[in-house]
Amino acid sequence: MTTEFNIPKIGFGTYQRLDDEAYRTVTDALEVGYRHIDTAEGYNNEEFVGKAIADSGIARSDLWITTKVGPRSLGPGKVSAAVETSLEKLRTDQVDLLLIHWPSPKNEIEAEVYLEQLAEVYDAGLAAHIGVSNFTIHFMEKAFAVLGDRPIRTNQVEIHAYHRNRPIVDYCEAKGIVMTAYSPLAKGAIADDATLNKIGAVHNATGAQVALAYLLAEGHIVIPTSTNKGRIAQNFACTEITLSEAELVTIRQLDEGRRIVNGPWCPTWDE
Repeated sequence: MTTEFNIPKIGFGTYQRLDDEAYRTVTDALEVGYRHIDTAEGYNNEEFVGKAIADSGIARSDLWITTKVGPRSLGPGKVSAAVETSLEKLRTDQVDLLLIHWPSPKNEIEAEVYLEQLAEVYDAGLAAHIGVSNFTIHFMEKAFAVLGDRPIRTNQVEIHAYHRNRPIVDYCEAKGIVMTAYSPLAKGAIADDATLNKIGAVHNATGAQVALAYLLAEGHIVIPTSTNKGRIAQNFACTEITLSEAELVTIRQLDEGRRIVNGPWCPTWDE
């Protein structure tokens, strides 16, 4: 029986949070009120995330943990072992959401190889839900073909006010798949945006808070990160902001297709 997908719409991202910083920032996020923590095999911080969660004293049933299988673990027979290692580090017997972090760079490993293993991990109960990250339309179609009636819960991709990423967003939303927006603040570039700060002034909020509230209003999950507890709390408070339709229209017009993540390991993006 399929478990209901009740993911908290705002999570704390842990990309680039290493060692003690990962422990401290996750601890801060949980104290602020976050109940959704996003990590990954490739972030090399799952052990510290797991310790912060354990030390928080918050019941496991009240938390949502997302992790991801990295490119180094996509080969034949590797996915399950990688997930078992992640579970051990995270101190849990099941993650709430497991994603394939990236399609295999340069398609070195055929998508069917790791997608079939993702299905096996899901069937074995190691993940309550499964999804993908950085999947283009091409790879989404492969995922649908392999996973069959196993629900693809999300596609985690770069989305922010400067890059709405409509081709893949439109495709996924038409299939009923919710998007998770990483780099929701465009690596901090959004903080100085005059339009967002002007709207923020109306709501007694910062431009960054408006940028996050906008993504939530668009129906996306957001996973901002910060090393500063005050900023972590500010980001979380974006859920209290209700933007008008006119404000949403204004923010949508900021889209300039500014893609930040575009390295040689990336698939050919949908444009």
